[in-house]
This record gives sequence, structure tokens and C-alpha cells, in this order.
Amino acid sequence: MNAPESRELRLALAVAAARAEAPHSPPADPVAAPLAAPLQDARHIGQAIPRPNIERLTQGRGQYVDDIELPRMAHVVFWRSPVAHARIRHIERDFARMMPGVLAVYDGKDLATICKPWVATLTHLAGIKSAPQYPMAIDRACWQGEPVVAVVAKTRAEAEDALQYVQVEWEALPAALDMNTALDPDTPVIHPELGDNLCFSRSLDTGGVDEAFARADVVAEATFDFGRHTGVTLEPRCQIADYNPASGQLTVYHSQQAPHMMQDLYARQFDLPESSVRVICKDVGGSFGIKVHAYPDDFATVAMSILLKRPVKFVADRLESFVSDIHAREHRIKGRIAVSKDGEILAFEIDDVTGIGPFSMFPRTSGIEGNQVVNLTGGPYKHKAYRATLKVVFLNKTPTCQYRGVGHPIACAVTEGLVDLAAAKLGMDPLELRKRNVIPDDAYPATGASGIKLEVLSHQACLRKMEALMDYPALLAEQQALRAKGIYRGIGFATLIELTNPGAAFYGVGGARISAQDGATARLEPGGGVAVMVSVGEQGQGSEAIFAQIAADAVGVPMSQVRLVTGDTETVPYGGGTWASRGAGIGGEAVLQAGLALRANILKVAEAILKREVQSLALLDGVVIDVATGEALLPLHELGRVAYYRPDTLPAGFTPELMVTRHYAQRDYPFIFTNGVQASYVEVDTETGFVKLLKHWAVEDCGRVINPMLVDEQIRGAIVQGIGGALFEECLYDDAGLMKNGSMADYLVPMAAEMPDIVVAHIETPTRSSMLGAKGAGEAGTAGAPGAVVNAINDALRPLRAEVWSQPVTPEKILRALGHI
Repeated sequence: MNAPESRELRLALAVAAARAEAPHSPPADPVAAPLAAPLQDARHIGQAIPRPNIERLTQGRGQYVDDIELPRMAHVVFWRSPVAHARIRHIERDFARMMPGVLAVYDGKDLATICKPWVATLTHLAGIKSAPQYPMAIDRACWQGEPVVAVVAKTRAEAEDALQYVQVEWEALPAALDMNTALDPDTPVIHPELGDNLCFSRSLDTGGVDEAFARADVVAEATFDFGRHTGVTLEPRCQIADYNPASGQLTVYHSQQAPHMMQDLYARQFDLPESSVRVICKDVGGSFGIKVHAYPDDFATVAMSILLKRPVKFVADRLESFVSDIHAREHRIKGRIAVSKDGEILAFEIDDVTGIGPFSMFPRTSGIEGNQVVNLTGGPYKHKAYRATLKVVFLNKTPTCQYRGVGHPIACAVTEGLVDLAAAKLGMDPLELRKRNVIPDDAYPATGASGIKLEVLSHQACLRKMEALMDYPALLAEQQALRAKGIYRGIGFATLIELTNPGAAFYGVGGARISAQDGATARLEPGGGVAVMVSVGEQGQGSEAIFAQIAADAVGVPMSQVRLVTGDTETVPYGGGTWASRGAGIGGEAVLQAGLALRANILKVAEAILKREVQSLALLDGVVIDVATGEALLPLHELGRVAYYRPDTLPAGFTPELMVTRHYAQRDYPFIFTNGVQASYVEVDTETGFVKLLKHWAVEDCGRVINPMLVDEQIRGAIVQGIGGALFEECLYDDAGLMKNGSMADYLVPMAAEMPDIVVAHIETPTRSSMLGAKGAGEAGTAGAPGAVVNAINDALRPLRAEVWSQPVTPEKILRALGHI
């Protein structure tokens, strides 16, 4: 942490800020001024301050769902389908019901009596379709892991013991397992009423694509395969549903990213008044998009609580997580790029086929990831010719949906892989080719080839900084010298854009009841502290820290006097929650606006108490001061005492308003894009196929950086997750549609010893759509890392005339490319 500034300097800054706020001081720059005026005395924003909740968590004082014990609480475990597709003939429950501690054994028909089915479609994804889905399978189980029977007992152990006595008679059905043949006439149709296995398709053609390829001097093409993988959160999915029949109140303790979304869904699916549903998310042990969806077992647990009239807890164990948590990323993309001899990119074309599960996931749909690939491919570059086709197909596998990055890692890897192939064909340095083709920094606002609106980005500045950061010339020289000795090292780049701060264009326009706004309430406590209630929750990414920093500067108090409350639909303002890199940009802006409004109200109260003009007062370190002299006039604890306990001493008709709520929704653009560039340096052992990660660099532009320490943590963590997809993680299925590696012993995740040093640097181009200027940073690392790593591997293999475009890049694939197996 930086050394604290002197009180004299802070005082001078506060005085300057107060004077800047005076009506007679017109801003010199109407765009930059909104942040500059209120926050010229900012002492926390931009500082690397440790997150305030870290000591509580490291001391074991966190409270996760499985830590919560309620009176009369029961536990549920599920009998899940052991096969990919089966007709349920008969369920024998009597023996399980006789087991000690068992309270009930339910099947899908039991729960369907009180929970309505759902169909996960959005109107702006034209033509998307899906079949009705229930909390548990009724007639057919459509994937290995789909819940079929639930056993509820007084303890988890008793429920698991009784589960062994559930007998299900099923008839195996033909399964659709290969996305490449899912639409073939001889492939079984999973839902005959839908006609075929096509969930969603999209075509985009700007025109001029054929002409661009016809006149290109170089055309490069490849087929890119992306292995299906899943998020492995430290805390598995879990919840406690507690229905109180006396009050008709449903309270759900959840490990979730969007509490208000779940409140709305529970109310609608169970015909409850929204005001009777409360969702509480205390500490959440990681999410990555895994916990932003509504799962069948979520609704099943609530249904059982309503039927039993008592709390019911569900905690997924790690084995069932692998077949019930959403998967993502299963794509095969045929792509090509057209380039002129002087290195001008003329056009991109892609054909994407992606496999999902047997249902579109509720409520965000399983069409969004492929739709994002179409929108984002070619994103950093200034070409205008682009054609894309997309087919999203149903499979009898675990459902897929939004997972960290949502299409970004796929679009980036395809785009950057094609750029590298074109550079190799041209004999041009790959960094130079990127420099010639990125959208110039002075060309914004701009529209990408797919039609995406780009407010302000900094590709050129990022590339310049990257070249210096990694000392690219020296690295090239080292690479060439080692190749002469038979050591094959590669350098890979990935230039990227990342969608953040989404507005209603993401879900609202399609009819999904997912809030595009977030809210914050700021309240001055009688003792001088500030309580801030925010609708964006803490998932381990440090949101509470940045909200405390913003609130402290906005109000004018020490950060130690700020208390955060998140994750409770009954206490925080309505909001969308944590997803799509929106916490700082949308939630942070709401906190800023609420804090500024509270500060203004505090100064009005000070004006009444001190009988001085409000323009002569400022707030610094929790003390009202005289702007002209810097004299300390009134500490906030005294102001709070008077306002709350002695309002009779205030002027007649004056009422202190020391609690304010503000909401913010991004309205200027459908989304605010960030950008960056990553580079990877690897060594490939051509005898074993093993890849050693030597170093990784990231230059990121996430707008205004609120806390450099937390941003760098986010970038590094996301890069590790991206590397996991590039080299290790894949959900492997056998010919019967059963997952072969659904355990931590077999599903590979990156470990600390395998990761390289990761160097992070920043360019800051604040968005002008908000006063704070913050964009998102949570997914950019995941978006760029796979493309950079795979390009580095292929750069290492290029002298040997070998290449691998299938992720994860395993030693076996490398050896096969080299012709060794």
C-alpha cells in the first residue's frame, strides 16, 4: 500500500475539490469534469489496498451455505440418471422410505404438482427453441446426471444411506452425442416435438466477403476444436430452502451470483408473491458463471421445502458437480482469413457448430455463447468484410451455458490463430501484422464488422506497451539462438476485446427478467460510520473492497468507517448481481452516486447545525471542515448525534436525510468493451510433447483502475483459468455418453507449479458512459490466454511443419502433429 498522504495535502485536495464543486466554477472539460470535480480529493480510488474482508476469511470466519444450520433442517440427495438417455419405467421407493431418518422420497411427478415447467428461450435470439423442463425428470432422463429421484432425511448421511435402496427401472434410449452429426437424419431426435436437434442458428454476412477472398494475396484457414470443460469452484453449488407456512415466506440461502434473479424465478415458478421470497447469499466460494443459472435441483429443493414445510439443504458433492454443473466451450469452427500482400486484413469467415445439452439452460439460454462467438470474432481489427454461420445443437450431455468469458476465449483463439497463420504465409512478424490492422486508437467511436459498437479502446497503446514489457526483440533473438540448438520455444500473441458493463441489450431485450441496473444505498450511522448496501455481491473477487474504496472517497470518510452489506434481496437495492464483468462498472457507479448524494446531504445538515453556507464546507476524513481555512468544524459522529437524537435543535421544517439510494444502468452503448493484449512464451519438448510455460504477459485496459492489486489478481486468476482450457481441462465422454473423467483425480486443472510468472500492466482509457469510468476486468484474462498459449505452441512447432488447433493441446496431440504417433 502506498504511504498515507499528509493531512495537509489531503486538506488541500479537499479544499480544491470543494471549490471545484462551487456553482461559479464551470468545468473546463465537460466530459472529464464529472469525475474530477467530486473526487479530486480521492485517496482510495486507484490505490492497491488489501481487501477488508481478507482477515475474516483467512481466520475461518466466513459463512458459506454449508456452515448454516437451521432448526428442523432436512437434507436432500438425488438419484441421478446413470445413463445419457433413458425412459423411466418404474421407481420403487418403499424400501428407501423405511430407512432411518428418511422424511420423504420424491419423484418428478410429485414436484411437478407445485413447480411449473420452464422453457429457456429469448426473443432476440430469433428462432431459438427448447423443450419444457421440470425440477426432476418425469418420463425420460436426457443426460447422465439429470435428477430423477430425491431422498430427504434428517441428516445427509441418512439420506445417502437410503438412496442406495431407491430402485429405478429404465429403458436405455438412443442418444445424440456428436455435435457434428446431431442434425443428420439418422441421429435420434432428443425432443421429437421440436422436429430436430437444432436449438439455435444464426447467419451474419456484411457483404463483400467473396470479393475480398478473391482479391486476397494470402488466404489462411484452419479448423479449431474446443474441448468441453466446466468450472471447478472451491465451494460447490448449494442452497437451503426454508418455507414458512405460517407466514407464506420462502427464504433461500444460496451460493449464487444473481440473488434478485432467483427471487423472481422462485416467485414465478411457485406462484408466490415476489415480496414473499427472500434470497440470501452470504460468502460465496467462487462462481465463474457456474452459479448464475437456475438449475433443476434448485427448484427441486425449494419444492421439497414447501411440501415438507421445513428447511431443506442441498450441497452437491464433487462427483455430481461434474455431471450437473453447466459445461461450456464445446465448439468446432472452420475459419479462414483473407490478407493482402502488404499485410492488410480484408475479411474473416467462420462456420461454428457447438453442442449444448438436451435443454437450453434457464433463464439465460444456451445460445448466448455461440452468439458471442459470432459477435466477437475479428473484433480488434478494422476489416469490414465478415461472414459467420452458427448452429447450436442439442446433445444428450450435461447442459452447457455461460461460463467465464462466454464465447470470448473461442472467438479470440480463432481470430488470433488465423492472424498468426496469415503472418506465417506472408513471412511477416505476427506482432507487426497486428499493429497494421487493429482499429486505431483515434478512430473511436467505431463499429466492428459484426455490428458491435465500440466506445473507446486502446489497441495500439497496448501493443506498444506489450512490445516493451516483454522486450520482444531480445526474446526473438533468444528464440532463434535456441532453435539452432534444437530447443523449440514459441512466442504467441492474442489481441482481444472483452464485453463488460452490459445494458439491457444482453437479456432484457429478449424478455429475460434479469436486471441490467444495480443499486446502492448509503447511510450515515449515528457514530459517524457509513453503511453501504450494494446489489452486486462478493464472490471472492474483491467487490467489497472496491465498493468500500469508492464509498470512502465519495462520502469523504476513512475506508475503515465504511461497512458493506451485499447479497440479501431484503436489504440491498434491486439489481442484476455479479456476472459479465459488471461489478465495478455498474455496481461501482451506483455506489459512487449514492456516496456523492449522501455527502451532499451531510453537508446540508452541517449547514443547518453550523449556520454556515454549504459552499463554504467540505468533508475530509469524516470531519466537516471550513473550505477557506481548513479548520475542523464538526466530526461526523457529532453530526450524527444531532441529526438522529437531537433534531429538535435544527431549524423548523428541516429534516436530515442521511440515507440515500441510487441506481445505475449503462445506457449509452449496449455494452462497454475493454481491450488488451496477451503474450505467452513456451517451450515444447518434441520428444514427449510436453509444453513448459515459461512466462506470460498481459497488458489490460479496463478503464479506470480502482484497485491495482485486485485487478492484477483478477487478471492473473483469469489467465490461469484460460490456460486450463488451453492445456488441461476437458470433459471426456465415452461412446455411450458417459463422462469418463468426472472426478478431481481425472479432470485436470492447472496447478501452481505448472503456471508461469504472469506479468500484468495497464493502459487506462476510462469509459465516458459513467462518472467513475470503470470497465470490467474479470474475464479478460480468460479471453486472451488460450489464444496466446496455442499460438506460442504453434510458433514453436512451425520450423517442424507441425501445428495443433485442438484445445486442450495435450502431449498426445502434439506428438501426433509431429508424426511421432
